[in-house]
Amino acid sequence: MLSLLTMVVNVSEFIVGNSSVVKRVKSEINFRIVSGSSKFNLSEECFKETSFSNGDVYIGEIKAVLPHGKGKYTWSDGTVYEGDWEDGKRTGKGLIIWPSGAKYEGDISGGYLHGYGTFTRSTGCVYRGSWRMNAYHGIGWKEYSNSDSYEGLWREGIREGCGRYSWSNGNTYIGNWKGGKIDGRGVMKWANGDTFDGCWVNGLRHGSGVYIYADGGLYFGTWSKGLKDGKGTFYPAGSKHPSIRKFSINSNDSGLSLNTEKHSAPKPRVKRSLSENISGISRSKCSHQISRRTTSLDAYQNLRDPAGDRTCHDSSSTVLQTFGESQSEASGTSTLVYEREYMQGVLIMERTKKYSESSHKNKRQNKFNVTPVKKSSCMDIFGGRRSYYLKLNLQLGIRYTVGKITPVPAREVRSSDFGGRAMIKMYFPKEGSQRTPPHYSIDFYWKDYCPMVFRNLREMFKLDAAEYMMSICGDSGLRDISSPGKSGSIFYLSQDERFVIKTLKKSELKFLLNMLPKYYNHVGKYENTLITKFFGLHRITLRGGKKVRFVVMGNMFCTELHIHRRYDLKGSSQGRCTHKDKINSHTTLKDLDLKYEFQMDIKLRESLLNQISIDCKFLESQHIIDYSLLLGLHFRAPENLKALAELPGPMQRPDSLPSGDDVKQGEQLIIPKGLLLVAHEPSFVDTTPGPHIRGKLKAHSIGDMEVDLLLPGTARLRVQLGVNMPAQAISKVDEDKVDASEVELFEVYDVVLYMGIIDILQEYNMKKKIEHACKSLRFDPMTISVVEPKIYAQRFINFFHKKVFPETP
Repeated sequence: MLSLLTMVVNVSEFIVGNSSVVKRVKSEINFRIVSGSSKFNLSEECFKETSFSNGDVYIGEIKAVLPHGKGKYTWSDGTVYEGDWEDGKRTGKGLIIWPSGAKYEGDISGGYLHGYGTFTRSTGCVYRGSWRMNAYHGIGWKEYSNSDSYEGLWREGIREGCGRYSWSNGNTYIGNWKGGKIDGRGVMKWANGDTFDGCWVNGLRHGSGVYIYADGGLYFGTWSKGLKDGKGTFYPAGSKHPSIRKFSINSNDSGLSLNTEKHSAPKPRVKRSLSENISGISRSKCSHQISRRTTSLDAYQNLRDPAGDRTCHDSSSTVLQTFGESQSEASGTSTLVYEREYMQGVLIMERTKKYSESSHKNKRQNKFNVTPVKKSSCMDIFGGRRSYYLKLNLQLGIRYTVGKITPVPAREVRSSDFGGRAMIKMYFPKEGSQRTPPHYSIDFYWKDYCPMVFRNLREMFKLDAAEYMMSICGDSGLRDISSPGKSGSIFYLSQDERFVIKTLKKSELKFLLNMLPKYYNHVGKYENTLITKFFGLHRITLRGGKKVRFVVMGNMFCTELHIHRRYDLKGSSQGRCTHKDKINSHTTLKDLDLKYEFQMDIKLRESLLNQISIDCKFLESQHIIDYSLLLGLHFRAPENLKALAELPGPMQRPDSLPSGDDVKQGEQLIIPKGLLLVAHEPSFVDTTPGPHIRGKLKAHSIGDMEVDLLLPGTARLRVQLGVNMPAQAISKVDEDKVDASEVELFEVYDVVLYMGIIDILQEYNMKKKIEHACKSLRFDPMTISVVEPKIYAQRFINFFHKKVFPETP
């Protein structure tokens, strides 16, 4: 009987005060009643008192030798529980007091803190809210011993979801949290009146955002790991600026102008107070300041998860804020704005514009960035809610097809696996069927072309079927992205950005099916091919007979690095430039816009040009034209300037660019140190197959060995053909043609290159032959894009061999 009454409390993973510190306590906790502490008014007449040889004492109701009902249990170490019991377990309402002075009052279930309750530490730290299995879980409010407070959602003891954190120094953050750190969309307001509204990752500004200064200045731009990175626009204090509401900020986007659409369940709100916007932002205008240094922005450090009574520390509160030295032409109501470009916090270019010129551009940028399609049929399909249905149908179909074809034993493809008759067809009624699940979309017919071929291609590209399905068909859904071309195709991006899904014309689908056998052989023979990787080909038939065709491809720019510039290069010149007013952070530039030539390791250059030549010969054999090389550039800031930009206080350089002799002197002194190549070590790099996985690649500079790219403070990346390729970008702009309002500080940059050959489904057919004949009457036949496949391939090869990747002297 004594053994049954000895209360053994097994507290597993009990989290107190700090979500990142887990204390595993598995012991017998002995309680002792504290006189006068009872809140249940236990009566000696109704309850039995039992004392045990180990010093424990129980007073309360008993049912079949087990505590049941109201009761107190006192352990010999001084800990007390008083409250409800059920079959020998603490269940119901109760109060626990520990010898340290900490106490809990609230719901308990099966011996666990579970439900709603208040936990108070002896240091004064208080948590009030929901619990699950001894951990904060759900909506809760916590005040730390230093007067910091958090109100919002918790998950297993960690801040997760929407919440408000207030520092004792007056700084406030309202927004999303993940893993105990600021992550997602959120608004940070500093005590000095500065505000940042934008995207965060792992406690750092990362993605698009708006920085609002207390004096009224604004900066719209992009950040990477806490530093400005990419293009942005600065509106000085006292100048006119567009409404913040006009700018679209998406947590999955790296820029302001790409207004992506994500169809997923809305995140729960915590309370009304948590969904309110931060009010009272000071916007007093200081007419004598034109340019201001964003010290609190660039020097802001990671917001750490509080351990025990530790809280989030905001380093920005102690950072000295320096003002721009420029006094200015912007006094009164300035009409000047500054279009700037940064790389890892270093300002590399600034262009001064009139506000009227820039405002019209910004209005265009903030519209949905998909190129308008004149064909009414496409607009009927992709407009509004039908786009949501289409994406849901696509996910349902891919999940069904991949799940059906994956269990089939692996085998070599046969001739019968190719062609339009090799397919899987299925009808998906809304209410579901024996073979399909019920869904919230509209009824549709699904067709999957050449399933065995694409299953083998995915395995050839080292993609796991489960990961492929989760990437495209996961709960996060697909996102709409802009279309840089004139085809009117609609593009979707998987949530992890590994795959791009593009709509096809009927003629393109037929051409892909016809060339698929040769394509299959080519990518199997050349593991370093730069040609687009295809992972699936599908068709959805909607009510009324409307057919929509899709192809799933690998994303060339799936990387943790920020892509600063994108180029679509064909080797032609007629019409291959972009008007400056149409350029934003997401614009895909063209041949005449490329003002750099690239130098790289001899062996890397040789392998790259050789593969371009091989791929072009294959495309020529298939009578394909109009393909292009999609090139992405990630700029690396010179390490000496990068270190200077990150120093706090008065050591920081001014936010305005130097002029005259200062610029020239900087160009002479600041030379890139070169990207560091080291021998490839699989244990030091992420070898998970990506959407652009390629074969082995060796570098001459380290003795013809496989190499990794080492980026100090960022990452160690495996170098593959067209992926993570290091190079130096040398500016080749004619100084006589440079805009006087645009200043660029450097002539040589360290860059990381990403590239691949895209748009390979245009056959040189009769329509293109007529187009070539017509354009040849107006322009030089060698400058237009539409030429014979042999000429197109040779021009393409020469363009990259001589102008983009010229031989190093």
